[in-house]
Amino acid sequence: MTKFDLITVGDNATDAFIRLSEAELNCEIDKPECKICMKFASKIPYESVTEVPAGGNSSNVALGATKLGLSVAYVSNIGDDAHGAKTLDKLIKAGVDTTWIKKNAGIATNYNYVLWYADDRTILVKHENYPNYWPFDSAQSNPENPEANWLYLSSVSDSDFSVHQQIIDWLTAHPETKLAFSPGTWQMKLGAEKLKELYARTEILFCNKQEAERIVRDATSRSQVVSRTTELQTLAESIKSLGPKTVVITDGEQGASALDSANKFYQAPAFLGLGEALERTGAGDAFASAYLAATASGKGTEEALTWGAINSASVVTKIGPHEGLLTRPQIEEKLK
Repeated sequence: MTKFDLITVGDNATDAFIRLSEAELNCEIDKPECKICMKFASKIPYESVTEVPAGGNSSNVALGATKLGLSVAYVSNIGDDAHGAKTLDKLIKAGVDTTWIKKNAGIATNYNYVLWYADDRTILVKHENYPNYWPFDSAQSNPENPEANWLYLSSVSDSDFSVHQQIIDWLTAHPETKLAFSPGTWQMKLGAEKLKELYARTEILFCNKQEAERIVRDATSRSQVVSRTTELQTLAESIKSLGPKTVVITDGEQGASALDSANKFYQAPAFLGLGEALERTGAGDAFASAYLAATASGKGTEEALTWGAINSASVVTKIGPHEGLLTRPQIEEKLK
């Protein structure tokens, strides 16, 4: 039976980064989100396009953790097409175990268009309709089931929650495996009640500040007054009350924070020693992979936050979520 430091579970996609120059941002004072605007019914020139296979939260974390020295397997779907072949090739060359990546005949690999303007991006996403897939049964005696110290779960194809239930059953049968959970959009839509077993099993929950606000808001009864607080410790405490032992919240240039299992609250600033941000795709995934690698190496919450801050600061100086990923010696050198 094979044992891994980490198994990541979730969808992947090929990302096409389209560099725009002729656009503008429309930001209204009373609304939290800006809009990217281009001329309607016009030909809009672009500067460049860069295609990056094996994107997506769980794939990015698999690649980041492997580069930091963890043994990693990845569970996902791909299409039986050129993009799927490039995805497999990239993961295998990086050292990720791809045994449990399912190739689906007649279905395309997920493909996203990333509209890259200034130092941030707007992503046009399309999720292919893959059959529900979870390759392990919950029997502890099955020699084909791998063992793992950690399981990382994010956005995953699941039309009826059956995959999530199988993951819950597998985790129940493997109490030694710790769960790191980064809820995707669909998972957050399910709500706290549907996810209560996963939240209760979660060792570390990763999210950004906007996602934290949504989790708290969606977990609050409609009959209650929903607080729109932006105070990170309050958000972390509210999420922790759902079950996770540790809650980690990233906040872009404002840094990151964590409320650990002992209810001690930590904050770390963004790391500014690696140059200006080029674009921010994968910053949160780079943070999560480094935080997990530090934790798996026996580091405490405070040092894990700094590992995450350094890794994410490096990723945003490059195009895409992978080129800027650091090795453990590189992070340790920056820590000095």
